Amino acid sequence: MRVYNFSAGPAQLPLPVLERAASELTDWSGSGMSVLEVSHRGKDFVACAADAEATLRRVMGVPEDYRVLFLQGGATAQFAGIPLNLTAPGDTVAYLNTGQWSAKAVEQARAYDLDVVVVADEAASSYTTTPEEGSFSVPQDARYLHYTPNETIGGVEFGYVPDAGDVALVADASSTILSRPLDVSRYGLIYAGAQKNMGPSGLCVVIVREDLLGRARTTTPVVLDYTRMSAADSMLNTPPTFAVYLLGLIAHWLEDNGGLEAMGERNRAKAELLYGAVDASDFYTNPVQERSRSWMNVPFTLADPALDADFLLGAQAAGLTNLKGHRSVGGMRASIYNAMPIEGVQALVDYMTDFEATRA
Repeated sequence: MRVYNFSAGPAQLPLPVLERAASELTDWSGSGMSVLEVSHRGKDFVACAADAEATLRRVMGVPEDYRVLFLQGGATAQFAGIPLNLTAPGDTVAYLNTGQWSAKAVEQARAYDLDVVVVADEAASSYTTTPEEGSFSVPQDARYLHYTPNETIGGVEFGYVPDAGDVALVADASSTILSRPLDVSRYGLIYAGAQKNMGPSGLCVVIVREDLLGRARTTTPVVLDYTRMSAADSMLNTPPTFAVYLLGLIAHWLEDNGGLEAMGERNRAKAELLYGAVDASDFYTNPVQERSRSWMNVPFTLADPALDADFLLGAQAAGLTNLKGHRSVGGMRASIYNAMPIEGVQALVDYMTDFEATRA
C-alpha cells in the first residue's frame, strides 16, 4: 500500500510517473531493453536527454542564452563547482548564510583562495529567520552572490529574490525548483539536486547563463567544467540515465497538470493548510519567523518532546512516514513537495488533531 511520504529527500515522486516508468522498465520505447540498459551515447538516449532538457526549458521558461546541464554529485558537488567555474584565486565572492546548506557552501568556497564575504548571517536566530529585504549590501567587485532560497533542515524560505545589482546571482534551488514560477533571467546560475521535485537522487541540474562560461580554472575536473559539459550532446560525465529519463517524465507531468502556475497554487494551499493547523493549536509550534516560513519543509514541535516517539509510531501506523525532524532541530518535519497531494496533508492534519485530543 502506498503511504504518504513526508521525507525531505529523496522524496515522494508523482504516482503517474512511477507507473509510467514501471510499465516501460523492461521494454523502453520498443527497444526490448530497459532505459537502464541502453548506452548513454546511443541515439535513443541522446534523444531522451534532449527531450528532458527541452521540456524542462518550456516548463521553467529558460531563456535561450542559458545552458542546461545534467551533472552528478547532487547540489553538494556544486559547492565546489561554482567557485571553480566562476572565480580566479583572490576574487571576492558573497554569500547569504541562512541555514546548514548555505553554511556548507560558504565553507567549501573558503577552500579556493577567495575573499568570502558573508553579507548576511542568520546563525544567531538558530536559522529560523531570513534577512530583511534590502538589509544587506553586495560588494561591487564580487564575482557572484550565492543564496539558498529554501533551507530544508530549518524550514526557512526567502519571500523575495535578493537584489544582487550587477553581480551574478547564484541560487541553490534544490528544494524549491519547479514548485512555482521562477524568473530564470534574474539569475546567473541556478543549481538543484533532483531528489525533491525533479526525480531520484544522483542528478544535479545546473542552469547557467552563457556569458559566465569559459572561466573555469585549469584545475577544474572535466565533470565539473560547465563549458566542457555544455558542449552539444556532451556525455563526458556518463550521466545518470535513469534519473534524466525520470526528470523528463516529471517535466511532462508538470506540463500536463497546468505547469508551474498551477503547481504553485497547489503548493500554497498545502502549506496554508498545515501551518493553519499548527497555528490554531497550543500543542504544536512552528519555530520559524512567519515571513520566512517554507512552503516545502514544515518543521513543528510538540508541547512535550517526550511524546515524539509515540507521535511518530502512530503516524507510521496511519501511513504517514518520514516525519522525524532533522537531528539538529528535533521535533517533526513534514516535507510537502510537488508530488505530495493535498489529501496527504489533510491526512496529516487529521492525525495531528486526533493525537492532540488524546494526549494534550
